[in-house]
Amino acid sequence: MDRASFEVLAGEFVAIVGPSGCGKSTILNMIGGLVTPSAGAVLVDGVPVTGAPTARAAPARIGYVFQKDTVFPWRTVARNIALGLEYRAVPRHEVARRVSEAVSLAGLEGFEEAFPATLSGGMRQRVALMRTLVVDPEILLMDEPFGALDTHTKLILHAELLALWQARRQTVVFVTHDLSEAITLADRIVVMTRRPGRVKMVHEVKLERPRDVIALRESDEYAREYGRVWHVLGEEFAG
Repeated sequence: MDRASFEVLAGEFVAIVGPSGCGKSTILNMIGGLVTPSAGAVLVDGVPVTGAPTARAAPARIGYVFQKDTVFPWRTVARNIALGLEYRAVPRHEVARRVSEAVSLAGLEGFEEAFPATLSGGMRQRVALMRTLVVDPEILLMDEPFGALDTHTKLILHAELLALWQARRQTVVFVTHDLSEAITLADRIVVMTRRPGRVKMVHEVKLERPRDVIALRESDEYAREYGRVWHVLGEEFAG
């Protein structure tokens, strides 16, 4: 990655797309304080990021949802979702209330005592997402969280994520290889070049919200947005 620079506004949903190896995940890791930039700086509210936040930090500043669902197989759905709250020593009655609310939002009612091995991939990813959201982070980093899922499950989770974001309005930085996913979800799309990754274009998605993730893809507006971004992104896959 080389001289990659862009801004994300408070409450904005920004997607990053680009070829494999261009530094998309590295950008997320630098924002989250997991990787130190070799040059330059990452600023959050004007303050340099100098390391990962502690598990007990309250309120949570940054939440991270990884590509692979990172649920713990020995903890039930409810106890997985409660993990961050337990680290922060939140009172038990408050943990129970917030976990119950998260289970309801994610459509996981009836699975509170189920273990991850009994769940589908989509359900496990919902658990991982709610475990992050339940601590109410200001910034949500998402690294291809739906990449391993089938199209039908992915669309369902797109709709659920948009509904949650519409209600909470966290700042989201979302990495994906799927241009359709980026257009469906984001306010703006950052297009990266091949390695060494540079910012090639920042595209504003001019699709009204709220968005119907199914009907959206049949619209002329969606086709135009896709064409504009693919014209630039596709050059990085040619030759």
